[in-house]
Amino acid sequence: MSTARKTILRNAFVLGIVGLVASPDVASAQAGAPPAINQADTAWMLVATALVLLMTPALAFFYGGLVRSKNALNTMMMSFVSLGFVGILWALVGYSLAFSTGGAWVGDLSRVFLRGVNLEPQGTIPHVLFMAYQGTFAIITAALISGAIVERMRFSVYVLFISLWSIFVYSPVAHWVWGGGWLAKWGALDFAGGTVVHVNAAAAALVAAIVVGKRQEYPSSGLLPHSVPLTLLGAGLLWFGWFGFNAGSALAASPIAGLAFVTTMLAPAATLLVWTFLDAARSRKPTAVGAATAIVVGLVAITPAAGFISPMSAIALGAIAAVPSYLGLMVRVKTSLDDSLDVVAAHGIGGTVGALLTGILAEKSWNGLADGALFGNPKQLGIQAVAVLAVAVYSGVVSFVLLKVISLVTPLRATDKDEAAGLDISLHGEEAYLHEG
Repeated sequence: MSTARKTILRNAFVLGIVGLVASPDVASAQAGAPPAINQADTAWMLVATALVLLMTPALAFFYGGLVRSKNALNTMMMSFVSLGFVGILWALVGYSLAFSTGGAWVGDLSRVFLRGVNLEPQGTIPHVLFMAYQGTFAIITAALISGAIVERMRFSVYVLFISLWSIFVYSPVAHWVWGGGWLAKWGALDFAGGTVVHVNAAAAALVAAIVVGKRQEYPSSGLLPHSVPLTLLGAGLLWFGWFGFNAGSALAASPIAGLAFVTTMLAPAATLLVWTFLDAARSRKPTAVGAATAIVVGLVAITPAAGFISPMSAIALGAIAAVPSYLGLMVRVKTSLDDSLDVVAAHGIGGTVGALLTGILAEKSWNGLADGALFGNPKQLGIQAVAVLAVAVYSGVVSFVLLKVISLVTPLRATDKDEAAGLDISLHGEEAYLHEG
């Protein structure tokens, strides 16, 4: 054998050994071992978890700007408090009910108090990080409900309700879809929470608005947003955080994460475009509150579809989603339903439209999993419809029961005097703004 050939073979051997040492994922895959923790995936999921956690304070700004100044702090606190109560309950019991093996309807208690949740791989990221990421979803889902009952529900009652709701409603529904439960086995597609987050929260919000009742002054032209700039700030921060919400749901720094990132950029842009034209056609005055609402509707609608559809389909989805949510807002103001910040129109209708359109627009050539009705699989649309209906009914019924049980112990709403004075002073002893003079 020539000297040159020996050198080539020796170098190839050395490079192969170095490659195996430097790439443990490759070595373990060749040996048939389970996937190891991937540093790039872990880094991305650390960022994504922080982004989703930011969405709850962003929601506080979005909601806080839409209410009267005398209730601004109370409204914002309804979001912030979820970080503490729901976050801790998720670690203690919620995660186990959602993501342990269990059965078709709910997980078991094998992971309570984070037992066995440590640094071993969950996919390609540490198990404890996966738990934290999923916890940020539980936190903001519970906080979303507050938009339907602001300016009149007692704060202590609200805290108790969302705490119980996170255990008895959110965790089982998360198990159905993401924890290997019955909807997962049926093949329901929900990339980042169209049913688990938005339909779930909206059903609870609708029931809460009905049970608690309307505000004293509702309907009244005096119930106007006190700070539209705060609402715009909240909408912008929500969009920023939503990249972690959707792209992070790939659970890896992968091509699917890139797809979800792009669809999360395009769909709300299309919703905003269509919403602006709808506003202009109706009143000849495109509004800032309308723009902020449009962004949220687009984000909600793309959530279930983010990693399942093409970028062009995302534009179509966002554009289509604007219309039913806009009409829902117009219809609601003509009724006696005091869904104060239109949780049902934005999250309920938006989430439902997004989930159903996922069943139409999903493309296996993009997601590698399933096609929708438009690409030869009409069955998927039926599965999506069942998922939406099941989650809405379960959340609505259990939320009603929880509120009625709580009402047997303590009143649900603030006194007329406190409501008239504003809940910031009466329930928190603080004011958002100091009025001198």
